[in-house]
Amino acid sequence: MSQAFLLIFEFFKTGLFAIGGGPATIPFLMDMAEKYPWFTMQELSSMIAISESTPGPIGLNMATYAGFRTLGPFGGIVSTLALVLPSIIVIIIVAKFLEGFQENRIVQAVFKGIRPAVTALIAAAVIDMIRVTLFTEEAGKLIPQYKGCILCVIIFVLLQWKKLQKLHPAVWFLVAAAAGVVFQF
Repeated sequence: MSQAFLLIFEFFKTGLFAIGGGPATIPFLMDMAEKYPWFTMQELSSMIAISESTPGPIGLNMATYAGFRTLGPFGGIVSTLALVLPSIIVIIIVAKFLEGFQENRIVQAVFKGIRPAVTALIAAAVIDMIRVTLFTEEAGKLIPQYKGCILCVIIFVLLQWKKLQKLHPAVWFLVAAAAGVVFQF
C-alpha cells in the first residue's frame, strides 16, 4: 500500500471518528505513532505542546507535519485535506437536514451517547500523555522524569492561587516556554 494512500486513509479515519476534533484526535495520532514511521511519540508530545500555543487544532497540525515529513508539500496538503474532508461532508449533510435533526429524538439520544465516548477518548489521551511526558520506560518499567514531575507539581500549586488564575494566558505561555528551556538542559 502506498504511503500517500496510507496517509489519506489514516487521517480520513481520524477526521471521521474523532468527533469534536482537537484532543479527541490524540488517541488516533498515538496509534499512528506506533504503527507508522511518520512521527514518534516524543514528536507527537512536542507537537501537542506546540499546537496548544499556535493557531490550529492538534490533529490538523499533525496531519500537515506527518504528510510533509513523509511526502513533502504534496503529502502535507493531502493529509490535511483527508483529515478535514469528513467534517466538511458531515457539515454539508447536517446543514441540509438541520431542522429534522434538531427535533429528532434518536439523533438527540445519539449525541448524548457520543459525549461520554468523546470524554473517555480525551481522558485516555490525557493518561497516555502523562505517561509519555512524565515517565520514561526502561527495561519494561516506568521511571519518573523528576524534572517534569517537579514542574507539574509547581504549576499545580501555583494554579491554586486566585491571583495567578487571573493572569492572561500569554503570560502562562511565556512562563511555560521559559520553564521548557530551563528544564530541557
